[in-house]
Amino acid sequence: MNVILDLGFILLAGIFLAKFIRKMHFPAVTAYLLLGIFIGPSLFNLISPGIIQISGLVSNIALGFIAFSIGQNFSIVHFRKIGRSVFWISILEACGAWILVTLLFYFLLRQPFYISLLFGAISAATAPAATVMVVREYKARGIFTDTLLGVVAIDDAWCLIIFALSFAVAKAIYFHLSGNFFLLRVLMKALLEIGGAFILGGLMAYFSSLVSKFLRTPTELLVYTLGFIFLNIGLAIAFHLSVLLSSMVLGMTLVNINKSSFQFFDILKSVDSPLYLTFFVLAGANLELKLLGQIGILGMSYLIFRIIGKMSGAALGAAIAKAVKPVRKYFGLALIPQAGVALGCALIVKANFPEVGGMIFTALIATTIVYELVGPICTKFALKKAGEI
Repeated sequence: MNVILDLGFILLAGIFLAKFIRKMHFPAVTAYLLLGIFIGPSLFNLISPGIIQISGLVSNIALGFIAFSIGQNFSIVHFRKIGRSVFWISILEACGAWILVTLLFYFLLRQPFYISLLFGAISAATAPAATVMVVREYKARGIFTDTLLGVVAIDDAWCLIIFALSFAVAKAIYFHLSGNFFLLRVLMKALLEIGGAFILGGLMAYFSSLVSKFLRTPTELLVYTLGFIFLNIGLAIAFHLSVLLSSMVLGMTLVNINKSSFQFFDILKSVDSPLYLTFFVLAGANLELKLLGQIGILGMSYLIFRIIGKMSGAALGAAIAKAVKPVRKYFGLALIPQAGVALGCALIVKANFPEVGGMIFTALIATTIVYELVGPICTKFALKKAGEI
């Protein structure tokens, strides 16, 4: 039960394995997930049960950090810059994956609607880190690259909104909320959860901005930022609201009401790397290998349907926005990577749906590893076909 020893081992093993796997041109998140699988209870069982027990705490904090950082991209100034193409492509590729995966899981694979809805909602997410890594590595430049960076910056925000709505509906169905006005009650519950998350995040941003002018040193700023993020996460959990959505709204509101809000996001970057590393390793450690045999057709279907949904939605968005030809033809290929937000959503599902959560989470871990191995290669191919490498 020596959790501190486990944490030390995870951090050191994670950083060295990431350096090794980068030489093979794979993203670091792949190394963290593989490390978690190898040292977790399903394989070599090299870590104590205590570290697995705190994975819920680590994931809530990490997801709060991730969502808070995503909120930065929702500034009014940023939206004016990114333009029509980014808006239409981002919202339609996210909705394309969500709708296609949900419908095909329900009608073709005959899965219960709440399971189909959860898979569909999680499929909307993309992994900006892997995409940005490829762009930087090959020094890509041009309209395609600028559009891609804009889309991946706000894509996960659409996913959080889609997931919050889908999760509330799925929970209502799963726990047999039925009777008169069933649909109305489900929608009201979903709107209360989403509305509550928006109110909480907005209030936290207002109060944090109000007092921030009294901060004098970077240390005070770091402690203050962490305090408000933790307070927001804790209140969201206490009131049964979405941690992801409330944290995103906190960042989104802060960046629009505080002219020096960039300092909150910049100071967080100095401490978030070890947390993200631990989060991904523990996500891998939570994989239940015994369930892999049950998800063969589901996992393969998710892999294929999500890609088709992303590509179709991106092509439709590019056509509506009258984007340049390379964007219309190849953009969907650059959106295949999937990691942080998707795994976070899957962990929330695992915690709230005891009978099927493990199966959904295992399917998402397995497909995430495939996406993180194949995705960067597809992104590079798309950039090359667009003539920007």
